[in-house]
Amino acid sequence: MAAAATAQPALDGSGIDGSLFTSVTDFARDTKWLNTPMEVWTNLGLGVFAILMIAGWWTARRRGPRAMTVALAAPVAVLAAFAAAEVVKKLVAEVRPCRSMPHAYFVDTCPAPSDYAFPSGHATVAVATVAALFLLDRRLSAVAAVFAVLEGFSRVYVGAHYPHDVLGSAAVALPVALLVSSALSRWATSLVGSLSHGRLRPLLAAELVATTAPARQAASAGDPL
Repeated sequence: MAAAATAQPALDGSGIDGSLFTSVTDFARDTKWLNTPMEVWTNLGLGVFAILMIAGWWTARRRGPRAMTVALAAPVAVLAAFAAAEVVKKLVAEVRPCRSMPHAYFVDTCPAPSDYAFPSGHATVAVATVAALFLLDRRLSAVAAVFAVLEGFSRVYVGAHYPHDVLGSAAVALPVALLVSSALSRWATSLVGSLSHGRLRPLLAAELVATTAPARQAASAGDPL
């Protein structure tokens, strides 16, 4: 009984934005044709953010050691943000909507009681990717932001999280990812620069192929008069 008395009470987040949550889940009830695509996206869509980070690494190979350092720091920053979100999740201990509002419409299955809601881990990964890529490539970051909005909406649509869980993810992910990426770009650029001249060069720097004089002459010979 002593253990039960000292246990942290679970937070009921339905009083924060439960009405907005049910508005989204009611929309999910009315669009059952969209349920399966959204359920597939909400999990497999995280792969898109991995692809965007790989694209950032690929383009950074032609931009020098600092850009490559930021590209390599991106997944580290995402992992750091996710770890921070997991700590917050344990501290806040907000129960999932499926337990606080069992009569709402749910696409996703209800997780274990120990799997808390605030903040959303999926949304944390998405927003952290946006922040990490922002320091590397604004265009990739903008693309990631579009997918991050879709990821955040899907977490509410399937009934896994309240809207404030998704917003809380952004509040955690943005500063952590930016701080980690910025710190690594300052501390590790010289190391990456050194490694780019060794055996790891194919992974860290692209080979620039110079155009030879005969090749230039041959190209000129084919030009119209």
